[in-house]
Amino acid sequence: MNNENVLIIDIMGREFSISCPDEEREEILKAVEFLNSKIQEIRSEGKIIDSERVIIAAALGVTHELLVLRRSNGFDIDDIKRRITDIRKKIIAALNKK
Repeated sequence: MNNENVLIIDIMGREFSISCPDEEREEILKAVEFLNSKIQEIRSEGKIIDSERVIIAAALGVTHELLVLRRSNGFDIDDIKRRITDIRKKIIAALNKK
């Protein structure tokens, strides 16, 4: 790993070294902060004690929020990719008819 591309992050008091481009550092740090806040929320509820389960619950919650956000904004990248592929096929078929 190149030192200028290594970022030390802390999740639940554990340090991790991850490789990332310099231009993504701030966003990754924000993501770590967000994940840690979700972990803290789950811990404060007191329903889940095991660290591994807390992390899984937090990751599931964050993923669910992302999917809901994508749908609520009407932006579904997979649907857009399928539509582009369908349109491309129709264009190719129309061009081949001529």
